[in-house]
Amino acid sequence: MYLWSAKIRLRTLNLPIARGANLPAAILDMKILICISHVPDTTAKIQFTSDATSLDPNGVQFVINPYDEFGLTRALQLNEQLGGTVTAVTVGGAEVEPTLRKALAIGAHDADRVDAQPTDPLQVARELAAVATEGGYDLVICGQESIDYNGGVVPSALAELLGWPVVTPCIGFEPAGSRAKASREIDGGKEILEIALPAVLGAKKGLVEESELRIPNMRGIMAARTKPLTVKAPAGAAAGSAPVSFAKPAGKSAVQIIDAQNLDLLVQKLHEEAKVI
Repeated sequence: MYLWSAKIRLRTLNLPIARGANLPAAILDMKILICISHVPDTTAKIQFTSDATSLDPNGVQFVINPYDEFGLTRALQLNEQLGGTVTAVTVGGAEVEPTLRKALAIGAHDADRVDAQPTDPLQVARELAAVATEGGYDLVICGQESIDYNGGVVPSALAELLGWPVVTPCIGFEPAGSRAKASREIDGGKEILEIALPAVLGAKKGLVEESELRIPNMRGIMAARTKPLTVKAPAGAAAGSAPVSFAKPAGKSAVQIIDAQNLDLLVQKLHEEAKVI
């Protein structure tokens, strides 16, 4: 666990402003793209297909990636302060639409589904970059990683493709005109940066707190049914990698109960079997 009383460093990034539209007044009408991952619920029992090359989705409940929920909540807060729009986007087949609809129920104004199977983080980043470029967004927010693969590649890869600054894992963001002050976790503390907009954020807890997360209410759920959900043709990004096989970790060995008075046997097993002494 990091000790947040550690010394804080300040660094300023003197990056060029990528789009002339991002003048100080334009911050009052901010277009935000929030990237949503469709992931198994953390309580789901994961199984793989018979050939062990993919997840078996049968019986698995899918949800919005928890890190993306922090990003979505911050996007909605910014929208309430500054105006503009919040668009949710994901890459996937029709099966991901309930997850996008939940983002709409939480408060996103509209949603895009890129009609492609996400098989590789660079492929996903390229597809998202095409959406971000076409939409002319001022800010793109992703989770710092998805909880299924935990790769953490997409935010940085997306920023590189767009030529924008990136802050990940991002735990604070405050826009000011055509620039913003952001903070991210580093070993032993946090780093505060000044960045030019547009930018990419990799969200995690701290960008907002868990108590601030938005929960869909009945009004939001009903409104989500009529909000636009656009299916976009993929840009044709090719995957650079493919899974060979998946395997579960080895199961835990049986517990051995040793009488508290039998210290010699305990020491023997710790030395010969557990090999910890």
